[in-house]
Amino acid sequence: MKKYFPLILKLAAAIIMLQTLFFKFSGAQQSIDLFTEIAGENQAYMRIGTGVIELIASILLFIPKRTWLGALLALGTMTGAILSHISILGIIHNNDGGALFIGAVITFLASLILLILNRKDIPFLGGKL
Repeated sequence: MKKYFPLILKLAAAIIMLQTLFFKFSGAQQSIDLFTEIAGENQAYMRIGTGVIELIASILLFIPKRTWLGALLALGTMTGAILSHISILGIIHNNDGGALFIGAVITFLASLILLILNRKDIPFLGGKL
């Protein structure tokens, strides 16, 4: 199990991030509405930008010496998502039962654990942690 734990974390984080990309990139109304609540008239930039960051993070999670970078990007993005839910959107948004918030929390935790597990690969720390 110990051998597969990082893979399970990577898959969980990537699947959660990737499943929302269609909505962000296609301009689905629910995605537009969500990002309009957060960013107002700049929602398109934030929606597409967030999608690009999540796509890059998902790819980096599966590149062995860059997993830390994917985890860091995902961690930062999910921090923003969680704070947006807590301060602007609410835990339950658009009658989703809290699914978006729960997905963000799961991705945050998976990314945090992956970042810790891969800390030796972070160049500017030089394996000091």
